[in-house]
Amino acid sequence: MYRERPAGFARAVLWTSTTTAGAAPTRVLPDGCVDLLWSSRSGLVVAGPDRTAHLAGGGPAERWVGLRLPPGTGPAVLGVPAVELRDRRVPLADLWGDRDAARLAALAEANPVAALTEIAVRRLRAAGGPDPLGARVAAALAGGATVAATAAEAGLAPRALHRRCRHLFGYGPKTLARILRMGRALALARAGTPLAEVAAHCGYADQAHLTRDVRDLAGVPPTALLPR
Repeated sequence: MYRERPAGFARAVLWTSTTTAGAAPTRVLPDGCVDLLWSSRSGLVVAGPDRTAHLAGGGPAERWVGLRLPPGTGPAVLGVPAVELRDRRVPLADLWGDRDAARLAALAEANPVAALTEIAVRRLRAAGGPDPLGARVAAALAGGATVAATAAEAGLAPRALHRRCRHLFGYGPKTLARILRMGRALALARAGTPLAEVAAHCGYADQAHLTRDVRDLAGVPPTALLPR
């Protein structure tokens, strides 16, 4: 069972998930986000930005509480470049040391939602908020802007944009653009738009191009990700 709601700050999202023993793994699609997690089995964990789908669950029963930080916000909260967390699940103690992590873990055991929110709000305040470039770049690429146009709008050379994107998002702007475009495409398809129209609207060459790109990022074709 999965539920989510706005966290009330920085466009972050709080979510909860409970899995039963032996349930089929859940396919978590890449979205450019970093998640701060609490697990009833693993404690506090950071999920870095993924380049391809991550299969979660499939083992013993487990309860999860997560705080999904929007693209570009993770480094301000966690204090490390997103590229160092790419495609990884890292115990929080490995990032912040055992003493701090142990104190936060005790808080999370009592109230994981409050603990994750308190951690993120306090760290964001100390960092002076997220780098505003992250939201600008993510919005431009999500809207279909080219990498060249995004770099020009940000006042950066393409190589400088690439470096900043690796720090903020975990990968370069081309990869981020593909991931965000897949998210737009799947949202339209799940709302009932035929895949051929989705492909044209989102800038794919054709439906076959959409299918190849989704399969490359998600591991399955788009039809496998739509409601039955």
